[in-house]
Amino acid sequence: MAQNIRNVAIIAHVDHGKTTLVDGLLRQTGTFRANQAVGECVMDSNELEKERGITILAKNTVVDYQGTRINIIDTPGHADFGGEVERVLSMADGVLLLVDAAEGPMPQTRFVLQKAFNHHLKPIVVVNKIDKPDARAQEVVNEVFDLFIDLDADEAALEFPVFFGSGRQGWMTSDLAAAKQGGEGKSLQTLFEAILSHIPAPKDDPELPLQFRVTSLDWSDYVGRIAIGRVHRGRVKAAERVVHLSRSGTQKEVSVRGVYRFVGLGREETKQVDAGDLCGVYGIENIEIGDTLAAIERPEAMPIIAIDEPTMTIVMRVNDSPFAGKDGGKFMTSRHIRDRLEKELRVNVALRVQQGESADQFKLSGRGVMHLGFLLETMRREGYEFAVQKPQVLFKEIDGEKQEPIEYLTVDAPADAVGKVIEILGNRKAEMLKMDRKGTFTRLEFTVPARGLIGVRSRLLNATAGQATMHHVFHGYGSYRGPIEERTAGVLVSMAQGQTTFYAMDGLRDRGTFFVPEGVDVYEGMVVGEHCKDNDLVVNVVREKKATNIRSAGKEIFVKLPPPRAFGVEDALEYVGEDELVEVTSKSVRLRKVHLKETDRKRNERRSETV
Repeated sequence: MAQNIRNVAIIAHVDHGKTTLVDGLLRQTGTFRANQAVGECVMDSNELEKERGITILAKNTVVDYQGTRINIIDTPGHADFGGEVERVLSMADGVLLLVDAAEGPMPQTRFVLQKAFNHHLKPIVVVNKIDKPDARAQEVVNEVFDLFIDLDADEAALEFPVFFGSGRQGWMTSDLAAAKQGGEGKSLQTLFEAILSHIPAPKDDPELPLQFRVTSLDWSDYVGRIAIGRVHRGRVKAAERVVHLSRSGTQKEVSVRGVYRFVGLGREETKQVDAGDLCGVYGIENIEIGDTLAAIERPEAMPIIAIDEPTMTIVMRVNDSPFAGKDGGKFMTSRHIRDRLEKELRVNVALRVQQGESADQFKLSGRGVMHLGFLLETMRREGYEFAVQKPQVLFKEIDGEKQEPIEYLTVDAPADAVGKVIEILGNRKAEMLKMDRKGTFTRLEFTVPARGLIGVRSRLLNATAGQATMHHVFHGYGSYRGPIEERTAGVLVSMAQGQTTFYAMDGLRDRGTFFVPEGVDVYEGMVVGEHCKDNDLVVNVVREKKATNIRSAGKEIFVKLPPPRAFGVEDALEYVGEDELVEVTSKSVRLRKVHLKETDRKRNERRSETV
């Protein structure tokens, strides 16, 4: 039975403007009070999301347009968070495909759109940022159509309506000629009307016995775990007895303590939610993604949602450096770290956590460096302190053959740097599929092993004077492509603990580049720079100038050291070597050797050679 509800997901590549468009939809339906102070990208509520300008965690909001309740699901555009995309699309009946008017369809567009077609969702194409000087709207529409054909879209999907406009300025139109004239006097009304006419209303029947599938999880310190999903059949009611059908096949009769319905950007308690709508339920212990709540008289489980398997792993361990606890870390013990990881597992279903080789080590597996780096950065800001090893790719054995995760990589680079890009990626076992000229830039498409992408971003930026952009998505498992050359340069390792001096660093400037400025504390075994040769070099960066009765003319005043290279958590994960660790504290990200003393490193090296 048709209802006054529309469930629509917004999908797009990173930074094509979907969260900004949601802001416009919220404003033009009066979801915000007239005097309410609201910033930009309100759906990006996480601090890291605001900083990076990307959506990491899928979330939904509700707008009311002419008596119709529109559930808008804002999805991540980055492939490392594809597990979020997969699940939330199962709640939708249609999608808004948002494409940048200049960049056109990108790898993540393909990735998310393929998943939408797997769910048979009806698309509306929105060509956003039409006001960009390099916009090429009609070409982009043609590229979208070609992409639909490549993905075997059915005829219904190919009859997609197209809108042009600017989400930031809050207007859309189906007339390209009018769009090129600007958005004066226009609004998002035509887009709202298209959602009502083109996106089908839910056909879920509220009169049938209950069926509710869990698609994401939240946590509240007051009510515990909150299961969020869509009511596919019947009604979910507070204080009602239902059957909990788990992914593993077990059944248990439980009671729903309470039900939330979504209102604007928030949620409120309600007595019941009917079929076709989204809601949250609480009071059920051990409920997981993909589980079903069903009526006692008809306990039927819904199809299990596939969750993307991890492709990369890191080992997290307690920080045992000489500076442990000196940066104001609040949570440093293995018990603190274990409790935090268990809390993360309640909502982050793409994450796997296992006990490491010792009690103070934990093995974390996730979708990629960004997925794992986001967790580490979040923990760092919460006051946790720890060290992590170099990320390792997870291999599989399929039909007796060693297989590895392969990524689909797109690089946009200046035309005169194409040769360098191909050379760098060729050394990483990449295979080029396509090369297209787009204005002054060339777009190159490759398949490349996931391990070949570790650390490649900085090399591409150096080779193209910072102009290259790269995006990648998981392509599938493929045959092992052989060994890949690791970091070619060695590192500069501090031989003593103390404070770095200008005198010492100035004398070493021809040995490489530094990661630390003068006047900061370092310890023995800490990595303080990159050597200009391929071997590690132990250096004294805390050496002071001996006092004499001869005064200099103030060389330190006029000669400055080059600025040090700074590392974020993800940068450090991509740079770190096999025998090194990333030390993460609330104030610093440092690189260090696993064995801090040079004698221990040499002893371990000899032992490894013997083995």
